[in-house]
Amino acid sequence: MQVDLVYPLCLQTNAHHDSTFDTGNKFPLRPGTVLFIHRGSISQMHSSLTSPTIERLEEQIKWYDDKSTSNRRWYKWLKGVEITAAAMIPIVSFLSGFPILTAFLGGAIVVLEGVQGINQFQRNWIAYRTTCEQLKHEKYLWLAKAGPYSIAAKPEALLAERVESLVSEEHAKWISTMEHSVSTAPRQSGGQN
Repeated sequence: MQVDLVYPLCLQTNAHHDSTFDTGNKFPLRPGTVLFIHRGSISQMHSSLTSPTIERLEEQIKWYDDKSTSNRRWYKWLKGVEITAAAMIPIVSFLSGFPILTAFLGGAIVVLEGVQGINQFQRNWIAYRTTCEQLKHEKYLWLAKAGPYSIAAKPEALLAERVESLVSEEHAKWISTMEHSVSTAPRQSGGQN
């Protein structure tokens, strides 16, 4: 059994000179460049990093990272406004005696919680972050030819299968959650059943 290893190599170069590290000037290296020396040539490693599987993996990592960040921001913003409105109710009630303002704040809390319940920002934030980190984990295992990739006859095919499995699993969970949130939403009265 042969095990491929990937060794990171960090070259020290100064800002005035580029180093080519014997790549035939195909891949000029800049200061702080990290090369992965792999069984085979650097050009073989470079071409494998631009395969459709790796492109798909990178796109999915970026998508899940962006969506996780967006859902986290929405969730925290809604909760912040909700908590602020809830904290203002006793103060407004005590100081101003304006029942309409107190009622407005209470209604705003209900609306904000409803928006959160429908859009599932907290659940999506956590699920998207989890999937993003799992995809990164697969990427690093594949780059190091570690874990299941160390013994796979076709590591890139295995990577494609595992990436698609993770994405499909997360998608199925999302559909289930959305169906559940729609089915538990209160129905409007007076409409058809």
